[in-house]
Amino acid sequence: MKDWQGSHHALAWTSPSAETISGAFDGRVFTHQGNTTRFLQENGQYVFETEDVKGGKRRLAVVGVAGVEPLQQYIVETAPGRMQSFDVVWDVKLERWFHLYPDQDLSPENGLHWSGPYKNWNARCAECHATGFEKRFNPKRKQYQSRQAEIGVGCEACHGPAQAHIEWARSDNHLDVKRWSGTNDVGLLINLSRDEFAKAEIRGYLAGTKRPLSQFSNTETQIQQCAGCHSRRETFEDGNPLPGTPFHDAYRLSNLRSELYHPDGQIKDEVYVFGSFLQSKMYAKGVACTNCHSPHTAQLKLEGNALCEQCHSAAGNPDFPSLALKEYSNTPHTHHAEESDGSECKSCHMIERTYMGVDGRRDHSFRIPRPDLSTQTQAPNACNDCHQDKTSRWAAAKVADWFPNSTRRGPHFSQILKAARTDLRAQVGALVGMAEYDQLPAIVRATALEMLVPLANPSLATRLEPLLSDPEPLIRVAAISLQRGATETERSARLVGLLGDPVKAVRIAAARGFLGMQIAYLPDHMNRSLNVAMGEWQASLAAKADFPETQMVLAGMGLTTRRMDVALKAFGEAVELDPQLIQAWVMMVRIHSALGNTPTALQIIDQALAENPDSVQLNLMRAEISQ
Repeated sequence: MKDWQGSHHALAWTSPSAETISGAFDGRVFTHQGNTTRFLQENGQYVFETEDVKGGKRRLAVVGVAGVEPLQQYIVETAPGRMQSFDVVWDVKLERWFHLYPDQDLSPENGLHWSGPYKNWNARCAECHATGFEKRFNPKRKQYQSRQAEIGVGCEACHGPAQAHIEWARSDNHLDVKRWSGTNDVGLLINLSRDEFAKAEIRGYLAGTKRPLSQFSNTETQIQQCAGCHSRRETFEDGNPLPGTPFHDAYRLSNLRSELYHPDGQIKDEVYVFGSFLQSKMYAKGVACTNCHSPHTAQLKLEGNALCEQCHSAAGNPDFPSLALKEYSNTPHTHHAEESDGSECKSCHMIERTYMGVDGRRDHSFRIPRPDLSTQTQAPNACNDCHQDKTSRWAAAKVADWFPNSTRRGPHFSQILKAARTDLRAQVGALVGMAEYDQLPAIVRATALEMLVPLANPSLATRLEPLLSDPEPLIRVAAISLQRGATETERSARLVGLLGDPVKAVRIAAARGFLGMQIAYLPDHMNRSLNVAMGEWQASLAAKADFPETQMVLAGMGLTTRRMDVALKAFGEAVELDPQLIQAWVMMVRIHSALGNTPTALQIIDQALAENPDSVQLNLMRAEISQ
């Protein structure tokens, strides 16, 4: 408890007070793109007065504080229950106000504006800054009635409800197992200790994976518990899943998409660690978060190279017997002067990228620097991060000179991903080979499958059918989408067994695969599985009804099932949330035109152009309809 107090977890979300607010609410003014905001205290409240809001200047009281350093963000209530995170934030180190997106000039009507759906605290942020959070959005009233057990990431956020644990502690370590069924021997739902082997807990986490229980103990339990917040993912639930819920039962992880990751899997956008860690040899060998991080202070356990030398040294670590026993923190290995920045392990093996203006985050794939790949893929490399006045060819030559006999400069999946991002059709065979090669990390193989989906055809669907039974949930989820290339008879036969998969992400993907299929008959038990999986998918969509992207999915479902009324309603909801969704406007116009409702189509395109006057696509469509 003492370690936790004052940690970034404890202070992830706090109430505004003199003790929690770092920003200068002393009347100073900040101007961005012509809009002025003044920060002040008024009647005991922290308030900002801003012109960057619908309807002109408005005063808004701070109702929440997000984070503690290196920046602090402030939360306001723009409508009853609706909390938004303001884009002007406080730089704790330099003691200044700054804008998170200084180059953006967005009107309050834009979905990406700080008051829009993508900056909504209830939907986008709160679940990882609170304990026991429930979003509770009412789609009819378009209101939030969110609640949480406590703000900030408290004990129960990771360990689960603790009433039974308190009884255990107060009763001399005795627990009434009849009263508290489902808990472990200390009264908790989940045991995160690395020192105990909790077979019952780990079984759910490793279901369908190839990671052996005997080797990993409950390491995977711990990793997946942390990953719930430390990942870029789609959520299935309305708020925090119960601690102990397997990751793939609560979320769908984002693969190595071009907007999120460089071709070699290095972090690009803010992806929150898990996706990069899954690529690492450390993950494959059973390293857990707490090997390096204290879970309660949220700090590193050791400073500098000492952290890595827990394992990577001449002494090694008996927990990881495959380690090479040698010195790494010396000039013969680093080729940099000792005690210099270049001699630090993290400088070469954990590149740093800055997000939110001042927040440096490190890549957790723990990769060997490959400047030779940069010349082919344009992915960055650690060498040129420091030596910015040099070329990647220069860096590659240096590394080749230092390590002339290295076996680490062979073919890399990034060469295929980069080529596929440029010319997908030319890389079909290579992507298939990547997907089938089980020595690659699952997230890499799943990315190859995901990239192939636009080219799905009967041949690909048949070739990759075996991956529907791959041990890794990420692979099964991605392989399901490729079956859209098969005939309905083959697709239904291949997917029906996955409707009862032990992993929810797979069941939902299978349900999506059945959408729009004309199935004459399914045995009762299969029909029940289909209904259950469809129900899980619908529930996951209902939990995100306030997301413009969810409305686009619902509209797509309407189109697939030929329910044009459903599609039009969902497209309309999408543009109400985000008026810049051009494709939604276009689809509404096309539907009305196809139905012969030309006046309505013209009315909608005029509304679309009012929101997006510079859209070439909309202007061309307007001219076409007017003819």
